[in-house]
Amino acid sequence: MTILQLINERVRAALAAAGAPDAPAVVQPASKPEFGDYQANGVMGAAKALKTNPRELAQKVVAALDLNGIADKVEIAGPGFINIHLAPEYLARRSEAALKDDKLGIAPVAPQRIMVEYSSPNLAKEMHVGHLRSTIIGDALARVMEYLGHNVVRANHVGDWGTQFGMLVAYLVETRHAGDADLQLSDLETFYRNAKIRFDESEDFANTARDYVVKLQGGDQEVLKLWEQFVDVSLKHCEAVYEKLNVGLKREHVRGESSYNDDLPVIVEELREAGLLTEDDGAEVVFLEEFRTQEDKPMGVIIRKKDGGFLYTTTDIGAVRYRHKSLKLDRVIYVVDARQSQHFAQMFSICRKAGFAPPEMVLEHVGFGVMMGDDGKPFKTRSGGTVKLIELLNEAEERAYALVSEKNPDLSEEQKRAVAEAVGIGAVKYADLSKSRMSDYIFNWDTMLAFEGNTAPYLQYAYTRVQSVFRKAESYDASAPIVITEPAEKQLAAALAQFEDTLQAVAEGCYPHYLSTYLYQIATLFSRFYEACPILKSEGEVRASRLQLAALTGKTLRAGLDLLGIKVLDAM
Repeated sequence: MTILQLINERVRAALAAAGAPDAPAVVQPASKPEFGDYQANGVMGAAKALKTNPRELAQKVVAALDLNGIADKVEIAGPGFINIHLAPEYLARRSEAALKDDKLGIAPVAPQRIMVEYSSPNLAKEMHVGHLRSTIIGDALARVMEYLGHNVVRANHVGDWGTQFGMLVAYLVETRHAGDADLQLSDLETFYRNAKIRFDESEDFANTARDYVVKLQGGDQEVLKLWEQFVDVSLKHCEAVYEKLNVGLKREHVRGESSYNDDLPVIVEELREAGLLTEDDGAEVVFLEEFRTQEDKPMGVIIRKKDGGFLYTTTDIGAVRYRHKSLKLDRVIYVVDARQSQHFAQMFSICRKAGFAPPEMVLEHVGFGVMMGDDGKPFKTRSGGTVKLIELLNEAEERAYALVSEKNPDLSEEQKRAVAEAVGIGAVKYADLSKSRMSDYIFNWDTMLAFEGNTAPYLQYAYTRVQSVFRKAESYDASAPIVITEPAEKQLAAALAQFEDTLQAVAEGCYPHYLSTYLYQIATLFSRFYEACPILKSEGEVRASRLQLAALTGKTLRAGLDLLGIKVLDAM
């Protein structure tokens, strides 16, 4: 049980003993050191419900509150806040236990089978900056949930089906005859653009492309082989990005739209049998009473078009059906642009009504905002074009390399490149993951690569600072007891003890920035501890204890940054 859970439980019991059995405890970490380590804020609401004085109720709660061995001081502040100061001895024992544990004291959870669907590029083109947020937010969530002990299934629901693939296959055949298919496929953006030009300019080519769509959907083996070649080349482009970004998506996590193609007619029939399908102007539609048009009529969701074609809504419904029937998932998290919120709400509703997703299966759209340029508009090239993600990441490394070369010219070329990779890629990822996912944010190289403030380089440097302490220490007793006497020691230990609570909050709300904020707090508190409590100049038990706190700080920073997919270095 985490400290927060433990205190919540005890405060809830004290509220019940004081005559407020249904009042929420509402305990949270205190915002300022003078308020203690935790603060209980549930008394005012309970007092209002009981029509009693908040401070009088708070006094009853404190009298009934059993925090023996956990807190050394509990006090009432303001109209009825309860400030809880943890006992240094308690924090010391928690710190020692965390330091000895590979998972830093994280208790095993009741594991759920959780799918995180993220990245999901369209294989017709190379990945661009618009895929960045889904990819890194989804990867961070998958890592955190795995770390907590859940059974995580990663899913890359790529767009690998549809009419555009007939056009691409036709162009692949044409360029193969010309002998330059491999050359053109090395640049998917150019390949797609040239195919589109041919489609628009040549009626013969367009007709050939349409024929290929029919053959592809009909399972023609020769056309399928060409399509598979195109998909393979596209995925190799994606895998190069994933490797550079240090995210966990592999080829085995790919299950594209094509995987559900054979099930789509079956889904239509099952929706019809459930009484959900209506024919409307030749199309087959599900009308949802809970979604209204501007004319206050039920909104229709097209399942099959009048020409017999299916939409991606139908494919998404098929994916939910498969994930329940075959994968037996408890929770499915879709990390997709916030602008798709209505699509997911409607799709989830249809799946519930049709029985494709039972009530206990959690379906969750984790939306996010837009990455903006300095002009406050969606991030583009100077000419207004789409920025390829691989090119952005390459530029991040080069900018970090120039910065590292200037700050530490004595490093070898190999060391400079290693630092540039960790710092450059880490900076891009952290600039995103340190913001609430629902917020738009401005992409700025100077800000994200700064070694001061809430940035990846600052946190990475904080980790290397810890490592430098141990390089300078001639000896270190990894079993030494921790003794907390100074305020800076206690503040650092109290924050380190909140690691598990932070991860659980990330997993529950799917907000990675909770972890980023926490790690920045740890780095800041370690800096204060480092200045206020000399480590290597201390002696005996004090020195050994402070080295232990430094070791726990390093392990926590490393684990936390790894959960964000950000590398650390022993020296920078």
